[in-house]
Amino acid sequence: MRNSAPDSSKDLLIYFSNPDTTTEQSEIKKTNWTSRMLFKTRESRKTTQQRKLYGPTTEEVTQWAQSLDNLLSSKYGTIALRLFMKSEHCEENIEFWLACEEFRKIGSRSKLRSRAKTIYKEFVKPESPKEVNLDFNTKESLHQSLLIPTQSSFKAAQNRVHFLMEHNSYPRFLDSELYRQLCRIAAGEQ
Repeated sequence: MRNSAPDSSKDLLIYFSNPDTTTEQSEIKKTNWTSRMLFKTRESRKTTQQRKLYGPTTEEVTQWAQSLDNLLSSKYGTIALRLFMKSEHCEENIEFWLACEEFRKIGSRSKLRSRAKTIYKEFVKPESPKEVNLDFNTKESLHQSLLIPTQSSFKAAQNRVHFLMEHNSYPRFLDSELYRQLCRIAAGEQ
């Protein structure tokens, strides 16, 4: 892990670490988002195609500013937004949104039922550890859908959380130092 800026003579390739990896909790509390990004330098002769394997391209980072959906459709964008939201103590929203995306891909009824209950307990149930901000009617509808869940059971709730992220976290992300640094890194300026 590097704390200082890399040498300008080398290309900066970025690996995003999963925010839930093995970093000690005491270390996480002392640091901000930049320390959770692993930077690695490589020889400057690496091609753009090789760099893409390690981090977002300039075009990709630029597309993130066009819409939240562009950001969420990118592997690196999702990780960057998650790191940002974690730094703002609102990561439950993106975690819920991602859980809903995975839920929609489940084909088995028994797995749907099991996963629906897990998502409900973790994100929707009052006083749950990562309770998302949903209105009473949406929560009640979700509670009823636990009896016979379908792949679209969480659609309304997921849309509500998407709306909240789009109008709160996403604009702050685009105005953050994290996003500006990612733009510089993708452009090869760091």
